[in-house]
Amino acid sequence: MRRRHWGIIFSFLLLVLAPIGVAGWYLYDRAADQYASTVGFSIRREEGASGMELLAGLSAMGSSSSTDADILYEFIQSQKLVADINARIDLEAMWAIPHETDPYFSYDPEGTIEDLANQWDRKVRIFYDSGTGLIEVRVLAFRAEDAHTIARAIFEQSSAMINALSDIAREDAISYARAELEAAEQRLRDARAAVTDFRNRNQIVDPSADLQNQSGLLGNLQAQLAEALIDVDLLTETTQSGDPRIEQARLRVRVIQDRIAEERRKMGIGDGVAGGTAFADLIGEFERLSADREFAESAYTATLASFDAAQAEARRQTRYLAAHVQPTLAERAEYPQRAMLLGLVAMFIFVVWSILVLVYYSLKDRR
Repeated sequence: MRRRHWGIIFSFLLLVLAPIGVAGWYLYDRAADQYASTVGFSIRREEGASGMELLAGLSAMGSSSSTDADILYEFIQSQKLVADINARIDLEAMWAIPHETDPYFSYDPEGTIEDLANQWDRKVRIFYDSGTGLIEVRVLAFRAEDAHTIARAIFEQSSAMINALSDIAREDAISYARAELEAAEQRLRDARAAVTDFRNRNQIVDPSADLQNQSGLLGNLQAQLAEALIDVDLLTETTQSGDPRIEQARLRVRVIQDRIAEERRKMGIGDGVAGGTAFADLIGEFERLSADREFAESAYTATLASFDAAQAEARRQTRYLAAHVQPTLAERAEYPQRAMLLGLVAMFIFVVWSILVLVYYSLKDRR
């Protein structure tokens, strides 16, 4: 045995056995028992094909539940959730119970929210299967009922977050349809107001009906004109040229002809327009306004149906959090896993010590 051999033995005792002994003493004498509570859940979607989609042969489209699960996975690790649950059930007090005797595994009650978030990462483990969308959360605490309470709070806060996402998605789904409905309502009001303004301006309720009346009046005047012309011809054949009845009959013919010309100008048939807009122009303007109103009414009806369909679709497409494993209540402490932790510590320390010894002999061989 040379001096270096005794040095290696001494270093083994000092750098390997002593730390392993200290770690074993702390794990088995000072480390407090921890109880585990497990909760498993997934996001379920109630989403089927609507009647319009079935008629069109289209399948329902939307974001996949795995995307929602990804959001929930990040949410459970967020500092915001830690702060909310701490304000609700006092995480600091639960995790600081054995701080005087077990400062390593417990939480320092004087710590900040960042310290509490770090403790959360140590005490809360999330197991997420992206293929199935299943999430399982394991919570550790120094009392079984505390672990169960924390797991229950995580599930309830996660459910509230998913419900909020559903409300936002539902509002987004119908907001566009509501905006379209409001635009269609305004367009219909404007079209009806234009028709009302036309009637008030021209003192005509329905130009088509007035046109029919004018056509009937014109036909009647033409019939009277034909009778008056026949009377003139009869008087001319049967009386002398100076007979005053002939002049009276011709005057009647001229009056009827003037009236016919006036009525034709009103209808826009003759040359020029008498006393304002021709009936043909009024009819054209009224038909244009009526067509705009009918189109606005049709568009409003279709938009109202779309809005109702969007509301029904939003109510039908909902997501919720379903627990396939309710929060468990432990009967015995399973953590910390002392034997496994002690084995890992021993292996790590021994590997480090072995590397140092190899480095020492390597340097020694070089000299």
